[in-house]
Amino acid sequence: MIDLALTGLVLGKPLWMWLAFAGLVVALLALDLGVLHRKAHVIGVRESLLLSAFYITLGLAFGGWVWWELGPQSGVEYVTGFLVEKSLALDNVFVIASIFAAFAVPAAYQHRILFWGVLGVILLRGLMIGFGAALVAQFEWVLWLFAGFLIVMGVRMFAGHDAPKDPHDSPVYRFLTRRLRVTPEFHGARFFVRQPGADGRLALWATPALMALVMVELADVVFAVDSVPAIFAITTDPYLVFTSNIFAILGLRALYFALAAVVARFAYLKKALAVLLVFIGGKVFVAEAMGWEKFPAPVSLAITAGLLAAGIGYSLWRTRNERLAEA
Repeated sequence: MIDLALTGLVLGKPLWMWLAFAGLVVALLALDLGVLHRKAHVIGVRESLLLSAFYITLGLAFGGWVWWELGPQSGVEYVTGFLVEKSLALDNVFVIASIFAAFAVPAAYQHRILFWGVLGVILLRGLMIGFGAALVAQFEWVLWLFAGFLIVMGVRMFAGHDAPKDPHDSPVYRFLTRRLRVTPEFHGARFFVRQPGADGRLALWATPALMALVMVELADVVFAVDSVPAIFAITTDPYLVFTSNIFAILGLRALYFALAAVVARFAYLKKALAVLLVFIGGKVFVAEAMGWEKFPAPVSLAITAGLLAAGIGYSLWRTRNERLAEA
């Protein structure tokens, strides 16, 4: 009976595959917060690079397992999705850095804020992907809407219409500060503290750490608007969509600490991401025009990797003088 239950299909895949992945994610989160970062401390570049390499290696290794278990087509689609989601996460790093700078978040508390931020992101992405999968399965034309939306967003990004704004000007931030007591200073990495209110009685106060966390979550909602349609334009398999998304997100904290200090060196990566979004959306229309069931996955992977490599390489080359000046 148990074996039969575990082999039952959930969104097209056996239940055990979903449970195994969920167990892996929970174990990684427990290892991260409960073991590696039990005490708040400043994460150095070496530690962040090692963690980043670990998460990227683990994500690609999972892609190898997908290849072996589900076949080459699924393997290539997973890796393509993982690269796209990882590259969009790079863009997210720039926004998170601006949020932390705006709220003057001490470096020692940033990891804990990002941990809870990533946990919220995982839950949010799960809901959005589940909703998107249901829409695509019920209405195939939704994929065309996703593709058209990606092209528009890519053009806007290339034109520079999505520059980050001061989080203090956000309507959500203004709404919260009007309805919550917010302390002017941090209280460690705590999100709430009890201290005397205006009447002298103890009251619950929010801290700037909570405000920064809310802004990080809000930023991901905005990024998910690009991210979720992008991955569905690569593959409509809910398992590949979810796993590639989550593996890219899991390494976001390590990626942030590795790149936050050198975000200026990747100034031209956003242009490459913009072109990538246009390509991902455009290939849906190309496949339809050519009468293909899908755009060739190996070609899609090669173009994706090429665009990202070109964007990173050109950024590093154009900003090489800044590196020499810092030295």
